[in-house]
Amino acid sequence: MTKYIRRAAAFCALLLVALLVNASRVQVVDSGTYDDNPANRRQAITRFDQPRGDILVDGRAVTGSRDTGEQLRHERTYRNGPLYAPVTGFASQVYGTTFLEHAEDDVLSGTDPMLAPLPLWNDITRAQNPGGKVVTTIKAAVQQAAHAGLGGKKGAVAALDPATGEVLALVSTPSYDPERLSGTSTAVTDAWAELNADPDKPMLNRALSQTYPPGSTFKVVTAAAALDAGGIDDLDAPTESPDPYTLPGTSTSLANEVEGCADASLRYAFQWSCNTVFAKLGVDTGQDALAGTAKKFGFDTPGLKIPSPVATSTFDTSMDDAQLALSAIGQYDTRATPLQMAMVSAAVAGGGSVKAPHLVDRTTTDDGDTVASSGTETLRQAMNPGTAVQLRELMTDVVEEGTGANAAIDGVTVGGKTGTAQHGIGNTGTPYAWFIAWAQKPGDAEASVAVAVVVEDAAADRSDISGGGSAAPIAKAVMEAALSGG
Repeated sequence: MTKYIRRAAAFCALLLVALLVNASRVQVVDSGTYDDNPANRRQAITRFDQPRGDILVDGRAVTGSRDTGEQLRHERTYRNGPLYAPVTGFASQVYGTTFLEHAEDDVLSGTDPMLAPLPLWNDITRAQNPGGKVVTTIKAAVQQAAHAGLGGKKGAVAALDPATGEVLALVSTPSYDPERLSGTSTAVTDAWAELNADPDKPMLNRALSQTYPPGSTFKVVTAAAALDAGGIDDLDAPTESPDPYTLPGTSTSLANEVEGCADASLRYAFQWSCNTVFAKLGVDTGQDALAGTAKKFGFDTPGLKIPSPVATSTFDTSMDDAQLALSAIGQYDTRATPLQMAMVSAAVAGGGSVKAPHLVDRTTTDDGDTVASSGTETLRQAMNPGTAVQLRELMTDVVEEGTGANAAIDGVTVGGKTGTAQHGIGNTGTPYAWFIAWAQKPGDAEASVAVAVVVEDAAADRSDISGGGSAAPIAKAVMEAALSGG
């Protein structure tokens, strides 16, 4: 009898071991498979069981959470939702997350292991930490100035600190209230359908996700390439540029909107935006040199994140000379995001150095303890420091004596470049108005702000659209807000 009891006990022990092994397999080895199974709602229930961490601007939360008492308990709320939507994005129980809500989701949802009190603590206990906080570099006054400047127009503004790469403002209009996408009611699905059907595309982040022909603002890049290559060694020397200029290999003539561009100096051509001078300068400089300089500024460099992803700005590298001439003045296939053009302006202001733009200053626990912080990072040197000095001089002339007079600020050194970008079949589309600029206070060692503005207002008369008329006043307001302390 004892023999049978021993066998039964051994068999029961074997079953117990098998049970423990299987439980370990389910709980540890295959846990990810079960967690990610669409039929398993426990992960979603847990995710929304606690308030989401906040996104902060100037130390104040621009997000919040509302306890609904429902199964997916906490819904996201937003303060000044349309103003900060290009920064925060949305966090929806139905449609997921975008922009900072997506890029910093682990911190905000409390799933980032760095939020745990001890290493591997959450893996062992299966506990969930309170959502952390994301402290942005955005300055509320600068953001508000950009949003108010654009008003009801379609367009975007990106503003940077040239010395650090901090993003001071990121605005896209028309905008939307991301709180409309919080929750699971039919109102959420109706809002989603309405926003996606809107021809004005309010959910499109024009500052980060939309590329435009940069028009004459690209002449900063063309001038940098020519000066670095030694094609121009005297800003005031005649350039031997005909007016009009016949595009190489074609019978097409390129003209100017202003007088005095024939054989104009680089200074005059930059100041008054002579297309003929810069088209010829692009051809003379050569495709390789121009494309190389554009790449140093950030064109044709995919993968930029701030931490939200940024669309790649492009400069074609397989063109004939006629196409190269048009590309040199920011037309043909040249495309840029407003953030990219703010980086171009910041590089000129910063001695030719391209700083990595970043939107997050630091992330913290819910108690405010720092989890991770961002520092200044130099991506590359876009041009020689001496070339940057010359371009600062040229951009200052644009504001003090040329097409950018509407951006002038009393007592402040301001450099800028206007642009009017043609687009559409046969250039029949309403031109985009561009302005890029930087501003430096008297006595400061370096500029405090660099900005890019694009306005694509289909309601405006074609003749009324120009970078100096439509975009420069917006840039001025943004720079004034930044200079006043943000």
